[in-house]
Amino acid sequence: MSAQRHAYAVDDPETALKYAIQHIRADRVQIVEGFIEPVVPMWDHENVVYLIREQLGPTLRTLGCLAGSGNPDLPGSSNWYVPDRAVVPEDMADAAGALLPDQTLLIVEVTSESNGDTDRTVKRRRYAEYRAPLYLLVDRRERTCTLYAEPGPLGYTKVNGPHPFGTPVRLPEPFGIELDTTEF
Repeated sequence: MSAQRHAYAVDDPETALKYAIQHIRADRVQIVEGFIEPVVPMWDHENVVYLIREQLGPTLRTLGCLAGSGNPDLPGSSNWYVPDRAVVPEDMADAAGALLPDQTLLIVEVTSESNGDTDRTVKRRRYAEYRAPLYLLVDRRERTCTLYAEPGPLGYTKVNGPHPFGTPVRLPEPFGIELDTTEF
């Protein structure tokens, strides 16, 4: 058996770990503050993600954007997140390798029983630190949606919400649409 060359330097443990996570033969796996977590969404969780994707669809086509789980990296940290939805310009999605949160237009996380606190606190803080311009948190336990904007060194400086499910949530430009949260 011949040795294969790897796309990382053996003396760089962060890159080696992130490379390994991307090549695990499983559904989805992420690293949160150094802990490896399998991501196993349930049907009710996936339904909310679907409803958001469907509402964003026409606008994304007009903007020339794609939405998916993507592979945002947070270099210099022990984190590799798999967001429920990330919106990126189509030309960025064609680029090889991972994207940085500041290259997205929107990141969406829908809480689950197993990761709600991570989405509410850790990911919100990290996405702001890495300058993701918009972070939409759909909190199924609290039955609310909150849109975070204008990332700064101490977190997001603008918070729209929490809004109870059933209240439309306005996504600012470039989206310029209101999300219907009635069925969340």
